[in-house]
Parts: sequence; structure tokens; C-alpha cells
Amino acid sequence: MEETQEKSLQPETVRSDQPKTLTPFSELDPEIQLAARCASDKKGVELKILDLRPIVSFTDFFLLVTGSNQRQVQAIADEISEQLKRQNRTRPNRIEGYTSAEWVLLDYGDFIVHVFDTDAREFYDLERLWRDAQQVELPADI
Repeated sequence: MEETQEKSLQPETVRSDQPKTLTPFSELDPEIQLAARCASDKKGVELKILDLRPIVSFTDFFLLVTGSNQRQVQAIADEISEQLKRQNRTRPNRIEGYTSAEWVLLDYGDFIVHVFDTDAREFYDLERLWRDAQQVELPADI
């Protein structure tokens, strides 16, 4: 007779033998540093930068930030877009989700900014999806 194996819908705990190293903030391009500072200036919370260089080829970094409501999400996205345009003459290749402002995505090629409202950040949980990425060590003033 065939033996059956039980499968669980609960995620398996994965242990990584490699310690997670942090990428220093000072090693980042000035554009992503400016974007992170703009998000912080507009009172974005839960700011994280994921270093995707070792695991994907379509971008280098994700900047994740949360706003408390639709207006703040749009204000964070506006500030990042405006300051990068003004100071670095850089414009996003693509902007998505601005009108609904649950999850605004600003694609700058080398990095992608994700501005979430609280519910969308929790629901999509990009930190879990990209858990193999290294995190960037943020300075205390951000």
C-alpha cells in the first residue's frame, strides 16, 4: 500500500545558516538616500531598504515606507518625486497606484519605492516575500 504524507498549510520555518549582513546606508546611490530622507521628512514610518542586488536583476533596491492615510501616502510619494526631480533631475520611469493611494509604486530603475498605507503594507508583506534580501542599515536620523 502507498503511504500518504500529511501536508500542512502552515509555513515551514526555514533556518538560514548564513548570518544576515546589513548593507551600509553610505554605500547607496545618492538618489535612494535622498528618497529615504524625503520619506522620513514626510513622517513615513516603518522605513526599510532591501538590497536585492544579490538575488534579482530587474532592480537593486526596494525602499518600503508606510503612511497612515491616503493623503500622507500621496504626500510621501510627491515629496520623493519632486525632490529627486529638483535635486538630481531624475524622474520615475513609472508611477502606479497614486490615485487610490493604498500602494504607490515609484519605479526609478535602479530602485523602486513602495509607499503603502498600513493595511496594504500588512497585507502584501513584501519583507516576507523578499526575506532573502539583505537589509540596509539606516542611520538614526531617518
